[in-house]
Amino acid sequence: MFVSPMLLQKSDRPFTDDEYITELKLDGIRLILSKFNGTIRLYTRHHNEVTSKFPELLQLDIPDGTVLDGEIIVTDLQGKPDFEAMMERFQSSRSEHNIQYCVFDIVYYEGEKIRLSLVERKKILDLVLQVTETVVKVQWLYGNGEAYFDLLQKNSLEGIVLKKADSIYKPGTRSQDWLKVINYQYADVLVTGLRKDKFGLLLAVEEHGKLRPGGVMEFMGPDAREEFYEQYRDYIVEEDKKFIFLAPKIKCRVKFRNYTKAGLLRIPSFVEYIS
Repeated sequence: MFVSPMLLQKSDRPFTDDEYITELKLDGIRLILSKFNGTIRLYTRHHNEVTSKFPELLQLDIPDGTVLDGEIIVTDLQGKPDFEAMMERFQSSRSEHNIQYCVFDIVYYEGEKIRLSLVERKKILDLVLQVTETVVKVQWLYGNGEAYFDLLQKNSLEGIVLKKADSIYKPGTRSQDWLKVINYQYADVLVTGLRKDKFGLLLAVEEHGKLRPGGVMEFMGPDAREEFYEQYRDYIVEEDKKFIFLAPKIKCRVKFRNYTKAGLLRIPSFVEYIS
């Protein structure tokens, strides 16, 4: 049984409010696990069934009629979530990466939707789910959003989640009840090209007086995009079937999640132009 997961709204900054609980935002793949008629099935947030990809979760000892919500991660040698390793495991059955299913909510219990507050659902989860090496419960605390965010920044983690303690689980919705605060990094980059089909700007990062590839930026507001279109033709140097290449004259600041192992900016988005 698939349940469309409750989604996170963005918040620009952390806050401390005891009406909210604080959790670590895990850098992995959202996973809905359901057990009905004695069979466990696994789904991504977009309703793709991925049961066969994670056989280590198929013998989980939970009551029939249960639906869990959580995140699948792979950790690095320091115990931090490694998104690239998670994607390697997700895409290849030959991957030897060990996963952890980090459960933070229970949506159905004994075949019935749980219409209780988040904190009450957490209590049921504690009774239902036994922690193993592969399945864990996401730790949480009341308030302390700012202090928690400061701590994760020092440890280079992805962000935090702030959830109203009395929030009801609302499948498929995004609201102020559940908020995410991302620990963005910032960089000054140069635009070196424009993708021809779907919008995307090629970025380069200046390092020791030389340029190296920085990835593709797809997230740019309409005003900034209009300003780019007004000037980019002045800097065209060549093109091929996929890209129009530009002299590195347009400079901007971007925010991004982290550097990939190849040194690219992960999910860069436009902040401002730099003159």
